[in-house]
Amino acid sequence: MEIAVLALGCFWGPEIKFGKLEGIIKTEVGYCGGNSTTTTYEKVCSGNTNHAEVVRLEFDPKKISYEKILQYFFEIHDPTTQNAQGPDIGTQYRSEIFYINENQLKIAQKIIEEKNKKFSGKVVTKLSKINNYCKAEDYHQKYLEK
Repeated sequence: MEIAVLALGCFWGPEIKFGKLEGIIKTEVGYCGGNSTTTTYEKVCSGNTNHAEVVRLEFDPKKISYEKILQYFFEIHDPTTQNAQGPDIGTQYRSEIFYINENQLKIAQKIIEEKNKKFSGKVVTKLSKINNYCKAEDYHQKYLEK
């Protein structure tokens, strides 16, 4: 199994969409790219933690490639809006690919370059080494209690 960590706005919708793809074994929502290894939804929403809302995907590379996952990533969100997706606005809703190894970095660079040609250089998707990922357990619990 391999892991992909992607930020593309609010994590709920993308988690559902990715979960329907053949080869995706497990999905999880969380936060990544921030200043610490732990955070809460409220802290992330303050804009002070530098975390992005992300979907963490475990996938079988024999059934779906990392490249196909990234192609789908670009299909299901707008990579040209800075820190926003639809009505969700804030740095936590940015478009970002968190790579885990050099192979993922090379694939992501290639796809971002292709998409930049398609979108006339307007792609704002960041590319970063995975940093301070944490599962969004606190938010799941609060969401379920409502």
